[in-house]
Amino acid sequence: MWPGMKLIQGVLSTEGDIEYGISRGCLLPRHTILTQEDVAPLTRQQLQESLILVHGGMAQDVGPILEMVTERYLLRSTKEWEARQQAIALFDAIVAQLKGGKIQALGGSTHANFLGPIQDIIPWATNLYTESIIAEVEEEFGKDFWGFWMLGGMSGGGMGFLFHPSRKREAQTRLLEIMRSKKQRYECGIPFAMDPVVYEFSVNEHGSLAELLVGERALHPSTYYSLTVPPLLRKEPRTLSSYDRTELEHFSSAARTDPALSGVLQNIIDRILPEGEVRTTQSGSLEGLLDRHGFDRVHHERIKADLRGGRIGLAQNRLPINTTILDVEQGDVAESDGLSSEYRTLGMKALAAGEAAVLTLAAGAGTRWTKGAGTVKALNPFCRIGGAHRTFIETHLAKSRLTMKQSGAGVPHVISTSYLTHDAIKSALEAERYYGYEGDVFLSPGRAIGLRMIPTVRDLRFAWMEMPQQLLDEQAQKVLDSLHGALMEWAERRGEANDYTDNLPLQCLHPVGHWYEIPNLFRNGVLQQLLSTRPQLKHILVHNIDTMGVHLDPTILGYHVQSGAGMTVEVIARWLDDRGGGLARTDGRLRLIEGLALPREELEFSLSYYNSATYWIDLDQMLKVFGLHRDDLKHQEKVSEAVRTLAARMPTYITLKNVKKRWGKGQEDVYPTLQFEKLWGDMTTLPELRCSYLAVPRKRGQQLKEPAQLDGWLRDGSAEYVHSLCHW
Repeated sequence: MWPGMKLIQGVLSTEGDIEYGISRGCLLPRHTILTQEDVAPLTRQQLQESLILVHGGMAQDVGPILEMVTERYLLRSTKEWEARQQAIALFDAIVAQLKGGKIQALGGSTHANFLGPIQDIIPWATNLYTESIIAEVEEEFGKDFWGFWMLGGMSGGGMGFLFHPSRKREAQTRLLEIMRSKKQRYECGIPFAMDPVVYEFSVNEHGSLAELLVGERALHPSTYYSLTVPPLLRKEPRTLSSYDRTELEHFSSAARTDPALSGVLQNIIDRILPEGEVRTTQSGSLEGLLDRHGFDRVHHERIKADLRGGRIGLAQNRLPINTTILDVEQGDVAESDGLSSEYRTLGMKALAAGEAAVLTLAAGAGTRWTKGAGTVKALNPFCRIGGAHRTFIETHLAKSRLTMKQSGAGVPHVISTSYLTHDAIKSALEAERYYGYEGDVFLSPGRAIGLRMIPTVRDLRFAWMEMPQQLLDEQAQKVLDSLHGALMEWAERRGEANDYTDNLPLQCLHPVGHWYEIPNLFRNGVLQQLLSTRPQLKHILVHNIDTMGVHLDPTILGYHVQSGAGMTVEVIARWLDDRGGGLARTDGRLRLIEGLALPREELEFSLSYYNSATYWIDLDQMLKVFGLHRDDLKHQEKVSEAVRTLAARMPTYITLKNVKKRWGKGQEDVYPTLQFEKLWGDMTTLPELRCSYLAVPRKRGQQLKEPAQLDGWLRDGSAEYVHSLCHW
């Protein structure tokens, strides 16, 4: 809005300001225009000849970053306060350099600000993508690269690069090539919203302008008519207002003669009469995907029958209201901090004998991590550890590498994948040469997949009318109720609990929960392959990809071995933010209970321990629970039937998932679908599986579900703790 160059500064409130007496500062900043006398026209021209503006294409939620900035400014912690003073000094230097026409020095100041104060205050303002671009530019252009300029709340989106004017054109071409190359390399793990762009720009000396158009020139841009005319043409002519009629007549006349509106009529026709859909994907047909990923049609039909019969559903996720759910008693949970050195000796002996392996669960895309960007969380370079940005997978492999070094024996590391993550993880590991891991790395592809279903009216009514909902204003609530009614009619018309197949194949599939990750090892041949080269294997440590502090701790392994349990479950002391169930005595039996199964939500806050989703499994005892022996792994039919039989005993949780169906050119509809999942924690309900429970420190058991957790994780010493467990 403001023309040219300007200083935007916070100012103290004074008498006469609306904030005076309420706030120390004014809500809105003060804008000071730098005139031609302040910054000479020659300097402005030199800046344009040196600065390259780009958008790197990254899309990240900067909300947590802005909250952190505010927090740092309010708390005035020593490091951040000193960085703030440095930033203020750099700001003054930048203004002086602009006024003095020192563009190269300006680039040095913006670069120093990014490397210094910005990252001292907010380490998450940088990322691997940005730093790799800067490094390549520095290497290629040397002293002719004058500096990096961060233009947003965090880097990766709007950015600036300053070069010697003689190399700007060359740099524009190379920057685009470099950004595209880096995006292609990292896009499986880093969220991108668009391809990188290099802009042509000039200093706007006029600010925001408006021009009044009258008569035949009073036309909107062509894109406006592409959006507004189709809905008007779908209406009955007699229902149009006089304004709408006039606008249509004006547009119709102009579209015949105005070159700026050429092609708009065809675009409008395409929107009214969209082209037929071509339902193809790179992954193939729906039937092909189902067959490839181990779709169990028998089990699927059982789920559908149970849905139609009312035996499972959103309401049936919960245990009966009269279920007694109490907190643990004394002696139910052992403390890892109190384990003796004898357990460590026993664990080290098992490790040295090659009796333990690690299974890292990386089948999910981690939608909470990138707000549904469709990337693979396991490949996200989430934090700088040991001087470099590390992905989740690299960090877990580094921990296993240290275990190998300490025990003197190889540690097989298995990474479970799914149709969402397998190809990306396989390609990334091959490109990184498995991060130099000296042991065996196995990928365990998913052999269980779900097909979404049309929801039942019963479940839709429960979700929309019986669960707590935010009440809208009267008119908005009427619209919402009307929409819900239409979707219930759609579900009845399509057939409740029928297969949902009217969409792109990948939109019809769904993951079926981490209960299947251990059975997948039985079905996909990975366990058989592992046992053929390592018959001494007895124990598997299973953990989520985002549980960063977990590793093959010899003391805990020794405790698991000594306990003789078929499964040892690690739990952590509950914090307020820990939601999703925990460890409880349910009708007198000690077990893990999922948040979905709690009859009343408030019961969760009475539970002392939270499930860290880390399990130590005795392999032979677990096979026995499935009714299998090691030799049975060669017989796929027997394995499949064993998995299907035990799956039928596990609770089935039903959830609603909104799915987009795109059609035509830019149109999309959103439909609710049903999907199911089974969760591994419910194995603790089996009477034939003996389980023990061990409380571990939070640094070991905490899961990183959202980027907003990273700052606290870094500051409370957890990141340093993880680094101490790694050998890079």
